[in-house]
Amino acid sequence: MAASASSAVNLSIKPTRTSLSWKLHLASTSAFAVSPRLANRHYPRFVIFSMGAKPTVLVAEKLGEAGVNLLKEFADVDCSYNLTPEELCTKISLCDALIVRSGTKVSREVFESSGGRLKVVGRAGVGIDNVDLAAATEHGCLVVNAPTANTVAAAEHGIALLTAMSRNVAQADASVKAGKWLRNKYVGVSLVGKTLAVMGFGKVGSEVARRAKGLGMHVIAHDPYAPADRARALGLELVSFDKAIASADFISLHMPLTPATNKILNDETFAKMKKGVRIVNVARGGVIDEDALVRALDAGIVAQAALDVFTVEPPKDSKLVLHENVTATPHLGASTMEAQEGVAVEIAEAVVGALNGELAATAVNAPMVPAEVLSELKPFVALAEKLGKLVVQLVAGGSGVKSVTVTYGSARAPGDLDTRLLRAMITKGLIEPISSAFVNLVNADFTAKQRGLRIAEERFLLNGSPESPLEFIQVQISSVTSKFASALSNSGEIRVEGKVKDGIPHLTKVGSFEVDVSLEGSIILCRQVDQPGMIGKVGSILSEGNVNVSFMSVGRIAPRKHAVMAIGVDEQPSKESLKRIGEIPAVEEFVYLKI
Repeated sequence: MAASASSAVNLSIKPTRTSLSWKLHLASTSAFAVSPRLANRHYPRFVIFSMGAKPTVLVAEKLGEAGVNLLKEFADVDCSYNLTPEELCTKISLCDALIVRSGTKVSREVFESSGGRLKVVGRAGVGIDNVDLAAATEHGCLVVNAPTANTVAAAEHGIALLTAMSRNVAQADASVKAGKWLRNKYVGVSLVGKTLAVMGFGKVGSEVARRAKGLGMHVIAHDPYAPADRARALGLELVSFDKAIASADFISLHMPLTPATNKILNDETFAKMKKGVRIVNVARGGVIDEDALVRALDAGIVAQAALDVFTVEPPKDSKLVLHENVTATPHLGASTMEAQEGVAVEIAEAVVGALNGELAATAVNAPMVPAEVLSELKPFVALAEKLGKLVVQLVAGGSGVKSVTVTYGSARAPGDLDTRLLRAMITKGLIEPISSAFVNLVNADFTAKQRGLRIAEERFLLNGSPESPLEFIQVQISSVTSKFASALSNSGEIRVEGKVKDGIPHLTKVGSFEVDVSLEGSIILCRQVDQPGMIGKVGSILSEGNVNVSFMSVGRIAPRKHAVMAIGVDEQPSKESLKRIGEIPAVEEFVYLKI
């Protein structure tokens, strides 16, 4: 194996979160024109509107005047609000772009009804739950959003709820208007000197922290993947999840809704909090188990809650909303005149740029890419994303991922292997599981740069046939602590390596240990003393827990020394099963990884 000096591409790459469907049967680009500015770019082009007449943009929900005026300089604008699904499907075949907020569902039927004409969907806001991304990608339609314009507005609303809750403003106001004068009942609590835990230290969370410090609060933050130096710049400490919730007098939630954060505040976590804690949520409703919060309020564990978001919106017959110790607002985080105008301009600029053939930094799905490239790299695309997901879960919370090195083993010359798609998918795997970002080929480099994530690409030039684009992909993270020490290489980086075998991604190396396990489900990694019966002991525990084992592989340094067992499982083991595995005397450490 000869190491090639293949341009170690040092890129500040930042991802966005999206569950992309990388389909091969994308629409043909032959009938469309591409902006001349893109002709010599080194990334795939995507289709834009037909040459000739001005494009038509359908604005289906109220948009700020500044944004509408910007659109009118470039396109014919049809502002038609409150369309039924049927009316939207009828109009969409005459439109090149569609702009919506959260109230309009852009379903598969909408894309099918467009007859291929719809090229851009703009979501005026952050969340794109109301847009069928898979259908958009299949129909060659770019989806863009406006993720930055409402940051300050959301932070200000979080502070507004924090102060209003602490002084019982909403309850006292209702009482006075009901003809009562209950000064003794509505005695509040002071903010100065109290500890605020900011859970999620992204854009909004950091702005809340900045403002809370101005109120004289002691601010701590939890975000497993936020750089520690960014917290230090604001004069606050990044701590573990358990320490944050146990230390806080006030908790402000700013985390995305992901499988890992769904109902992260529940009966178990409420029990770890200080009695009398107060909670603010301007993030996503699903991060709180609402029934558990009602129980915590009734028990006095949580003294008050101020909520702008709910699991179901609008909430109906909600005991939580009606609770006397809850202050509720109807998802007003972005609802300031300034934020609305900012969002309007941001989304209008993104849509106009996309119609001009520019690669929008706020794109949340894949652009058109050559089918032959997707076809050849398809199995390696899956491997790249899974390795990214796996390696980031090996990072101990609070370490802050900054430097990632990706090494490709290939017999092809550097110019014959386009790794941009693979790099984007590794970035997607690194970021999406722990953020609300949507990552794809369009925005991977941009979003990684925003997060301060530096990705270097290296190449090992192998002897052999260049028919297959890759032999292996290796991903390593530097300057972090691992929750599974055996994943560390001899030089101290977290390192994983994988190959594609018979079209299926496989994990082939963890740290210095050789393994061979399919990346089709999830994985348990165990370091143990190499001795007879270990496979049977672990397998029996999983069998008793009704967990199906798909693959099992053991890599060892030498017989009767240390070994790493990699176990592929189809179901998530229970906490009890994992605990029993950890209690096996020969097991020195283990970790469960969702793939």
